[in-house]
Amino acid sequence: MQIEPQAFDRVLSSMCTKPHPVAREAAERFLATNPGDPGTYPTISALEEEAIATLGEIAGLEEPAGYVASGGTEANIQAVRIARERAQTRRPTVVMPASAHFSFRKAADVLGVDLCVVPTDDSHRIDLEAVRSAVDADTAMVVAVAGTTEYGRVDPIPELGEIARSVDALLHVDAAWGGFVLPFTDFEWHFGHAPVDTMTIDPHKMGQAAVPAGGLLVRDSDLLDELAVDTPYLESTSQATLTGTRSGAGVASAVAAMEELWPAGYRSQYVRSQNNAEWLADVLEKRGYEVVEPTLPLVAADVPESTFEALRAEGWRISRTATGELRVVCMPHVSREMLASFVADLDRLEVRASVPIPSD
Repeated sequence: MQIEPQAFDRVLSSMCTKPHPVAREAAERFLATNPGDPGTYPTISALEEEAIATLGEIAGLEEPAGYVASGGTEANIQAVRIARERAQTRRPTVVMPASAHFSFRKAADVLGVDLCVVPTDDSHRIDLEAVRSAVDADTAMVVAVAGTTEYGRVDPIPELGEIARSVDALLHVDAAWGGFVLPFTDFEWHFGHAPVDTMTIDPHKMGQAAVPAGGLLVRDSDLLDELAVDTPYLESTSQATLTGTRSGAGVASAVAAMEELWPAGYRSQYVRSQNNAEWLADVLEKRGYEVVEPTLPLVAADVPESTFEALRAEGWRISRTATGELRVVCMPHVSREMLASFVADLDRLEVRASVPIPSD
């Protein structure tokens, strides 16, 4: 096969990044192992325990339990599945913000639960009063986001935990992207800050592991029993994962990346990424664009659609929020030089667009 993978030199909207070299090497070594059959593959099973232990340390979980999933979508679906199985109602409901990831809609379709979508406030965080009005006896889970996909916002998680407890619902935190930057901020977002029951946290995003390497954490290992199915023809007799057979590449790469980078490497990465986001936001604001303040390394700006499409035509891999803003995620592969090149193209294209076309 002659086709080469896409380079990252113009990728500005993805929440995935180039894996760290040690993560890449580990992924290749463990590619053919299957953590879905821990009895047959005990080495990768032991590595998965290491991965969960480190993820638990990152997320403030004293006795971590969970597994390395294919990504945030699987982890979110599994969290909803746990809530559905524990619900004491015939039609369980998940209350979530409009800013929640689209994987929860997939979960609702697959699992037959209802979604109650509440609005966000002026700061793009979940509206607490709307949540209080929405929860009831049918509420099985309240979803909080720690690092929203569009604006990088962190919901008020301790308050959401109190609301969830008031109706005996589980609290799930989707920290798929934010989990590897939030430890170096003042936000309250994890198990140590609030009565969080389940969490999504993905090493293959800011964690610099190879894809696929998501993470599902649970406060109590008993919650995983809600997912368990018998596997009588395997050496291990039960399984709590969704995908069954899984490549050990994601598990091994997650362990390798976290051993290499936690905590000092991730701290310096966060500082660099946040500084890049603030630099870009300032540059765009000075050029007259309306910019959403980057509280995490993500910038949203109101760039005209014609300019956005012209930037894409130049090869920049960018995306828009639901309301049409340009969205740039300052991942580890995004350098200041890369952003400066992007801004130079933006300036050139805007000048071109402003020059009137002479009439005949």
